[in-house]
Amino acid sequence: MRYIFLTALALFIQLNLFAQNQLDGSWQGTLSFGKEIKVIFTFATIAGNTVATLDVPEQGASGIKSSEVMINGDSVKVVFDQAKITYTGVIKDAEHIKGKWKQNGFPFPCELKKMEKEFKYDRPQTPEPPFSYNSEDVIYHNTDKSIKYGATITTPKDDKKHPAIILISGSGQQNRDEELFGHKPFAVIANHLTKNGYVVLRVDDRGMGETTGDLKKATSADFAKDVMVSLDYLKNRKEVDKKKIGLLGHSEGGMIAPLVAVERPKDIDFIILTAGPGVKVTQLMTEQNKATLISVGIVSSWAEEYCKLYEYMLNAIATAPNKEAYSAQINEAISTWRDSTKELIVKNTTGITDEASQKKFANQFVKLYDNSWMRYFVSYDPQPVLEQLRCKVLALNGGKDIQVLPESNLAGIEAALKNSKSKDYTIKEIPGVNHLFQECDKCTVQEYGQLTQTIKPEVLEIITNWLDEQVK
Repeated sequence: MRYIFLTALALFIQLNLFAQNQLDGSWQGTLSFGKEIKVIFTFATIAGNTVATLDVPEQGASGIKSSEVMINGDSVKVVFDQAKITYTGVIKDAEHIKGKWKQNGFPFPCELKKMEKEFKYDRPQTPEPPFSYNSEDVIYHNTDKSIKYGATITTPKDDKKHPAIILISGSGQQNRDEELFGHKPFAVIANHLTKNGYVVLRVDDRGMGETTGDLKKATSADFAKDVMVSLDYLKNRKEVDKKKIGLLGHSEGGMIAPLVAVERPKDIDFIILTAGPGVKVTQLMTEQNKATLISVGIVSSWAEEYCKLYEYMLNAIATAPNKEAYSAQINEAISTWRDSTKELIVKNTTGITDEASQKKFANQFVKLYDNSWMRYFVSYDPQPVLEQLRCKVLALNGGKDIQVLPESNLAGIEAALKNSKSKDYTIKEIPGVNHLFQECDKCTVQEYGQLTQTIKPEVLEIITNWLDEQVK
């Protein structure tokens, strides 16, 4: 009996290993959420265990790692705890899996078909080893050891001390490469700058990758403290010229960099703001929403009408003392706006058609904005902070940026710097590029992932030339 049991167990293991190997590679499926969205699972067998990653190219989700892959005969289950996604399916043959995608409790049918080649984004600018410089993955901690930081530092291959730059990502959790839609802009920037003689430190955001830390109550001010920990780490590196340390912040990172520079003026020699805010965030986000609505086909006058309501709701979030107060203000504002706005505009910009849909819209808006980070963010005014700067500043914005509009934000940055003690600053709009500094055609958010270019090379040259002139 023991012999028979062991034989059956061995057969079971062999069948599962066969299923694992059969899964290896990329599988594509389609979800229908009102529109069709492609999802791609990539499986690999490592030391007898199957792991998986998930990509949703249209939504900028790339390389999401599975927390669990279970294979039992022809059944497969893949869990992605971070995204609250579970996929369960049955392997029908070598090229098809019939299954269901479940997210936040809602199931959707999703059949996967094996792709001929393993899925990879076409991103020609992403640097690949071997590198002409040193690249080291590092771990360090804050003073009380409550947060661990995972980062990559790149240094020129010599024994000299060099100017150093910390890269600060935009809003939302980002890994050290600021990876989005398969693009790795921070890897591209670090590669270019280090080849030109600069030390570059790029760090996983709090709660992302190798970096720990609680996000529940964290705000941009807390992320600025994270940057200060990275600054202290950088100051202890033998490759770094401590008198020439700076920050490069993208989007929200362009808000965080000035906060750090004002807090640590003796340590920061320069900052580079790429698509950073120059006006109150309530204004920035209202302009962003209008431009985004127009980019997806909403009539300009309709977008303008909606943004009157949107700006009021943002101001309520920013200024009201508590959730109860801004919820009441928002509901009252929607009712007033509906009374004075054409029904067609209301329906096409908010989906509101009756009291039930109004309540749903208001509740969703409150839920989206009811967190510590958002309340801090929407109440932020960059002007007073920019006016306290003493360091050198380079501020860049894409001429086709619809997330941080160049005209108002660059003008705001320049106005503030004129009142600051920073007499060394350059303000520049880059024609024809979007929020990620890609040369764009439609210049919509959806196009980010469709473009193969990660950053226009001219932008990298502008940054390097400025650094060579102002810092080296």
